[in-house]
Amino acid sequence: MMKTEWLGLSFGCAVALAATHAAQAEGMRCMPRADALAYLGAEYQEERQVMGLDRRGVMEVFASAASGTWTVTITTPEGMTCLVAAGQFYDEAPAGITGAGTSGA
Repeated sequence: MMKTEWLGLSFGCAVALAATHAAQAEGMRCMPRADALAYLGAEYQEERQVMGLDRRGVMEVFASAASGTWTVTITTPEGMTCLVAAGQFYDEAPAGITGAGTSGA
């Protein structure tokens, strides 16, 4: 499996996990959004890479190209941010890669 395929699969699994468990804050580390951003920045030098909106709140992926770490969060309308998933080996997809099974053309 190529590195970019693995990253796409990992991201897809993280998003599925976030969607499945977003409403269940039990077992997740949740805090006010400002605290979450400060924590991810100070501890891991992670910055937001992508975001999406659904009925549960805002899903975001934070990552650090320097350390290779990544974190998926869900922020509720009330402003609480839950750390849903995290890992290592973050890498941006090379230009021209548009998704699994597409030609990129």
